[in-house]
This record gives sequence, structure tokens and C-alpha cells, in this order.
Amino acid sequence: MLDIKIIRNNPDLVKDNIIKRNLTLDLDKFLEIDTEKLDLLVKVDELRAIKNKVSKKIPTLSNEEKPAKIVEMKELWEDLKTLENRQKVVEELWKEMYYKIPNLLDDTAAIWDTDEDNIIVEKFLEPTKFDFDAKTHYEIWESKWWIDTEKWAEVSWARFWYLKGDLVLLQFALINYAMSKLVAKWFNPILPPVLVREKAMFGTGFLADQTDGLYRVNPDDDDLHLVWTSEVPVTSYHSWEILDLEEPKMYIAYSSCFRKEAWSAGKDMKGILRWHQFDKLEMVSFCKVEDSQSLHDFMIWMEEDIWQWLWIPYQKLNVCSWDLGNPAMKKYDLEAWVPTQNKYREVTSCSNIWEFQSRRLSIKYKGSDDSLKYAHTLNWTVIAMSRCMIAIIENYQTSEGNVKIPDILVPFMGWKTEI
Repeated sequence: MLDIKIIRNNPDLVKDNIIKRNLTLDLDKFLEIDTEKLDLLVKVDELRAIKNKVSKKIPTLSNEEKPAKIVEMKELWEDLKTLENRQKVVEELWKEMYYKIPNLLDDTAAIWDTDEDNIIVEKFLEPTKFDFDAKTHYEIWESKWWIDTEKWAEVSWARFWYLKGDLVLLQFALINYAMSKLVAKWFNPILPPVLVREKAMFGTGFLADQTDGLYRVNPDDDDLHLVWTSEVPVTSYHSWEILDLEEPKMYIAYSSCFRKEAWSAGKDMKGILRWHQFDKLEMVSFCKVEDSQSLHDFMIWMEEDIWQWLWIPYQKLNVCSWDLGNPAMKKYDLEAWVPTQNKYREVTSCSNIWEFQSRRLSIKYKGSDDSLKYAHTLNWTVIAMSRCMIAIIENYQTSEGNVKIPDILVPFMGWKTEI
């Protein structure tokens, strides 16, 4: 969440930030509620102090003085209850609005109105072309029986799947390939839980405006959430801690992830581009304020290095302010070329969150002056398995309907060069 001091002391900056993100938050209304909240805090504290003082004094009064003082206390008590009730209402209104106020934008973030305005920073390789009629990824794997198109809806529901055969081997090859590269660069592997409490979802910024995409489990009992991304449990892993960040703390996590995709009905129904369950490798890092930018640059470099060794055409985007999401100050996406769609599709994201999440989760470190500061958090989807496999299948397909294995993955595929 954004530092309340920034909102109070520089409202014009925050308003401009809201406009650039194409949000409809009424900051003036929030500031009115904030002022009332502060006023009520003072008034309630004053009445409680008077109440406590008079309560101690009444036993010392004479019988003649007590009745009048008791009546006075009852009136004060009623006034206090009225103020406390209003305080509860105002506090809830304040929280509802405050937690929706987005992070400030980085000075170098792209400022545009829609996701069509993301800035292309650079491209890697020319789009793949074939001298034969290319097949879609789902045509290839249906012919290979890599995905069961009948049982998924029968056993689970629509938009779940069974991966089989060589496609399973390809997924594990991708996991082992990316893991080996990142562990060699000092990232600590971690397998987090995929069910988390509400405070973890809230702490990472996933409950303010995205609840329609989340799965809740046993709401009347455990009230857990299936994670949208392993960013949630890994970032929450250090909640309420004071970290030693002389060197950044860096994790590489693997997990299944879950989204309702409620807003995407009718979109990308064929294949596994948009599904309710998918697997990802996610990097989450914690660092000092002064290391934040250099760590973001390093993570982006690692992201591109992994994809370049796969030798798949992609474009790198500076994501526009409209498409950032509330927590991120800046984000880069990689979009891989999908030949049969004749366009690039998002495959990875790398975000710098600054202290937006650590404020909610109370993740701190000691600065050089021994004062406690909020850590900066960063996250990066290294590989979303289904989308990466789509890119490989479409770009490495052969005229016979097979798929060549990228050279870098051959050792991880048991030395298979084609499937």
C-alpha cells in the first residue's frame, strides 16, 4: 500500500498517478474521510479520557453531588457510543478506499491509455516463417494425444486439462532447464503452498480489485484462497520479519496456479492459453531501496537470457500505466511470437513493486543508519508452462507435424531431438 503521508502531503501527485493508470478512484472523497477519521480519533480519545477521569472521581463525591455527575456521565457515555459507532463506519470506508489506491509509477514507466500502447523496447529474432502450412499448437497436440480433450471436463470442469506423454516431458525439461540456470545465479529454489489465508492475498495486493478471478476454498470454515501466482506465498514467507539484506534475498518458486478467468469468456478457448489451472516458475526477490533498480535490471536480463537460449522470437515491452496493476511501479513483459496467430502473445512479466507489498506485510530491514526501512519486493514469471509450450510447439513444428526440441532442452529431454 502507498505511504499515507504521501497521499496526505502530495495529493496532486497521487491524483495524477490515478489518472495515468486509468482508474476512477475519488481521492478528494478519500481525503475527506481521512480528515474525519483523524478528527474522530481525537474526539473519541478525549471523551474516553474524561470518562475515565470522572469514573474515578464519582466514588469520592458526596451523596448530593453524585446524581448530577452520574447523569452527566450517562450523557457523555451516549456521546461516546455515537462517536465510536461513527468511527467504525468511517474506518471501514477509509480502508475500502485506501487499499485501492495504487502504487506510484516509476519515472521510466510507459504512460499510455491502453495495453495497445505498451512500448516495444526491443525484439529478438525475426518472426518464424514456414514453407508449409503451419498447424496450430492444439492441432498438433490433439493429433499426438498430448492433451485429453474428453476427460478434463468430465472429471473437473471446462478449462482444465490432462497433459500426457511427451508434453509432460517437455514441461519438466523446461522446469529443470530454468531452475538450473537460476540456481547457478544464486536463486534459492522453493516449493510454496498453493492454498493461503486471506492476509497473504491482501498483503500482496490481490484482494483490492481482483476477487472475481480468485478461487476461495471452504469460505465458512478454513476460508483459504488458491493462489493466482506463487508470488503470494513466497512474498508472504517473510511477513513481519526484519531481514538481512546486505545481499538481496532471491527465490525461484515452482507451483500450480489458479484463476477463474471469469472476464475472458469466449476468448482463446482452443489450446491452453487461458485455463483455470496452470504451472509457473516465479522469481521473487527482496532488497534494499538502493538496490531495487539494479536488481530489476538483473532479473530482466536473466529472463531474456532464458528465452534467448530457447531461440524463440519475442518482443520486450515497457508495460503502459493502464496495464500495470495496482502494486507495480514498473513492469516489463516478454511476448513470444505465435505463428498461426500472426502476433506476439505475453509469456512473462517482471515487476518492481517497491515497498507497496512490504508495507502491508511488514517486511523490513535495517538501513545504514540503523533505522528500519521497508524492503523492496520484485517478482517475475520466468516461465508460464502452457504458454511457453505453445511458443515451442508453434515455432519448432515440422512439415510432418512433429516438434523439434530446442537445443538447450535436448539434455533435459533424455536427448530426444524431436517429438
